[in-house]
Amino acid sequence: MGWLDLIFPFLEIGFFSFGGGYGSIALIRDVVIRNGWMNDQMFTNLIAVCESTPGPVMVNMATYIGSKMKGFPGAVVATACVVLPAFVIMVLVTILFKNLIKKKAVQAAFSGIRPCITGVILATGLWMGISAVSAGTDAVDNLKTVLIILVLFGTGFLHQKRSGKEISPILLIVISGVMGGILYSF
Repeated sequence: MGWLDLIFPFLEIGFFSFGGGYGSIALIRDVVIRNGWMNDQMFTNLIAVCESTPGPVMVNMATYIGSKMKGFPGAVVATACVVLPAFVIMVLVTILFKNLIKKKAVQAAFSGIRPCITGVILATGLWMGISAVSAGTDAVDNLKTVLIILVLFGTGFLHQKRSGKEISPILLIVISGVMGGILYSF
């Protein structure tokens, strides 16, 4: 694998990942599977690791995949390539934003992009849920996964009802890690 085989896919991800980290997961998955760098199970595990480590999920994924493909230099290159397009675009937007945001065409474009991003994030969430439930080696493993998901939903729902606030994602990660450690040790 040459350096261009690493650079261009991560530039592609950086240029076309709208909607933040969760919106980028589908594109990253497509690039990773298309290039044969990982299978679905490995990618699902990567999402779990990247979600439970500090930093943006897209950057964490690029760093890991780059490292897997080309070692430390690959991690630096993949991370730079995934961040560079957003950096350049944000610099340009910052310079032009005051004038652009007032234009009806720009507002209309944003109005059209929002539902698309919502759909991409929802589809990614469904894919991740289905992958998580069906990733176990047997029905008992799949049941454990469903149990963890239900406990997380229940905890979030009860917290919302009692406090009127959303539960901290950090607490949900800790709960799922503890439950996974307990359930999957047996």
